[in-house]
Amino acid sequence: MKKFIHDDFLLETDYAKELYHNYAKNQPIIDFHCHLPVNEIAENKNFVNMTQVWIEGDHYKWRAMRALGIEERYITGNATDEEKFLKWAETVPYALRNPLYHWTHMELIRYFGVDKILSPKTAAEIYSICNEKLESPDFSPQNLLYGMKAEVVCTTDDPLDNLCDHNQLRESDYPVKILPTFRPDGLIDIEKHGFTDYLSRLSEITDIAISDFESLKEAIGIRIDFFHAHGCRLSDHGLIHAYGEAFTPDQIDGILKLRLEGKSITGKEVAQYKSAIMHALGELYAKKNWVMQLHLGPIRDTNQAVLSKIGINAGVDSIGDYQQAEHLAKFLNHLNKNDSLPKTILYNSNPSDNEVFATMAGNFTGEGVKSKVQFGAAWWFLDQKDGIEDQLNILSNMGLLSCSVGMLTDSRSFLSFPRHEYYRRVLCNILGNDLKAGLLPNDMEWIGQIVKDITYNNAKSFFQFPSVMKNESVKT
Repeated sequence: MKKFIHDDFLLETDYAKELYHNYAKNQPIIDFHCHLPVNEIAENKNFVNMTQVWIEGDHYKWRAMRALGIEERYITGNATDEEKFLKWAETVPYALRNPLYHWTHMELIRYFGVDKILSPKTAAEIYSICNEKLESPDFSPQNLLYGMKAEVVCTTDDPLDNLCDHNQLRESDYPVKILPTFRPDGLIDIEKHGFTDYLSRLSEITDIAISDFESLKEAIGIRIDFFHAHGCRLSDHGLIHAYGEAFTPDQIDGILKLRLEGKSITGKEVAQYKSAIMHALGELYAKKNWVMQLHLGPIRDTNQAVLSKIGINAGVDSIGDYQQAEHLAKFLNHLNKNDSLPKTILYNSNPSDNEVFATMAGNFTGEGVKSKVQFGAAWWFLDQKDGIEDQLNILSNMGLLSCSVGMLTDSRSFLSFPRHEYYRRVLCNILGNDLKAGLLPNDMEWIGQIVKDITYNNAKSFFQFPSVMKNESVKT
């Protein structure tokens, strides 16, 4: 009987099989956005068991387990690691047609060589086999990444981070580049408790007395220089929508001073400040030739009862229905008209925004840059077979698929990298079906080159990661 995850999984035509096996399969991985803990990569300590490497922190799995009615103690509670694994194994058979079903079995076979279907019948055996392998040096965090042919992995880092773990990796002989990404939520969320404390810490780190917007921008510039010296070439922003409110420097100074004095501000003033700070950040990114990533649209932290027990990242977020087009157009245009628009990737969480984002990306181009503003890969709830197909088809119809920078994991799991394989198989299957239907010319060499570009070459060119990391003396 044919294995479930076999060599031609998801590949429906001979054309698709040729494209995948000859052009996509062996491409290195540039994972330009993930949430892997860099300290665990630097420490390189083996995981004790499968629960710790595979289930802890994985809110995708948590949501599925909760949907099945499993008690929270077996998800994030005080059950033993083995009990938690067995409950996940109990969940998997009921997850058929959910992407977790595919990912689970791809990860078992790609990392551990286990081609059995995970279920209560096989759980104890699989847990034992995988735990034994996790004891080997081949299964340390660094070797898990290296074994997946990762070339560059970009983590997500706070602007105040000292990047000591990144520095340790940079000075080691580890061949995979682990680079930071600038994620300045604390600088943007002026309405949140702790904003003024965050600016106080920024002031201490940079020796800049932050009293107005200009001094804030000066301090941010110092941190951007610091991140750049450590190989950072991307920023990342998680927002409900872009911010394109009109503002004047005097207005932003007044708003910022009110918050520094501990006073409240209005919703309109919040939007004006966020518009101003995002514009300032965009200008700084453009000067460094960084790529700005905008993850737009989710509604977060909806279940307060769960949050009160577990904390943030509990798996109680969903797709939001915010209006996107007008805010996004104004924001991008404001930067572009001043020649300060950095290379940008737009990710939407709501599938109804697919065409909006694909066409918006095409409004802003740059000479000598392929798709300066990118319609990014299917994200979060859309990162599944149908969602990936929709993103690829809409980008093809309304932009240039051939210029796409491809896939990323956006994951906290060291076992998530077969998602690149999943994307590549779906991509090759779409192109293979077009070849079979006569919608593309039978020029395998050219179409194969396009596949290689989407899965690797475009990203390498777009991000322009440093080829050699140098120790640079910068103010910390």
